[in-house]
Amino acid sequence: MSIFSRLADIINANLNSLLDKAEDPAKMVRLIIQEMEDELVRERSNLARFLAEKKDVLRQIERHRERVAEWQGKAELALSREREDLARAALLEKSKQSELLKALEHEHEAVAEGINKLSEAIGALEAKLVDARSRQQAMQLRERSAQSRIKVQERVRHSETSSSVDKFDRMERKIDELESRADLYSQSKGLEQSFAELEVDDAINRELDTLKANMNKKSEER
Repeated sequence: MSIFSRLADIINANLNSLLDKAEDPAKMVRLIIQEMEDELVRERSNLARFLAEKKDVLRQIERHRERVAEWQGKAELALSREREDLARAALLEKSKQSELLKALEHEHEAVAEGINKLSEAIGALEAKLVDARSRQQAMQLRERSAQSRIKVQERVRHSETSSSVDKFDRMERKIDELESRADLYSQSKGLEQSFAELEVDDAINRELDTLKANMNKKSEER
């Protein structure tokens, strides 16, 4: 039956093969799920149509069985009244109804077979849809996990970079501190030296004055 062709294609499709060839597996899964859901809706509608048709065929079968029995009864009645002509006509109508009955019974078998096949195909499609949805959930979880790991790595890398920058800043501050201490030490040493030189000058001047006084005193004594 032609209505099974598209359904069979979807059911027989290898999901792993499709995902392997896809540039974006997550997008492919979404498209596959959408196609499966659309096909499932259509085939469930077909199944509902088959079931309604089966009920209608069963009603027709019952009605024609009643007519076969009815014409059988009329043929018997005609013979009981010695009306062989009517009995023959009744049996002819019975034969027609019997042929129609057989055709309806064959139709019922075909409809029942179609219902069974369609029900099995729908069941297979539902199972495949469950598998596809499960894979979709797994992909979403993996994607969220990967994104979380990326964010963590970015934070760690940023933290490490910040830590390195902080280390450089601390080293620069230490160097600045050492340079400042060296400058202060140099300034302090120069100041002390200046005062020491002043003290030496004072001592020399005092000694010079004493020498001059002694020489003047000796000159006067002569």
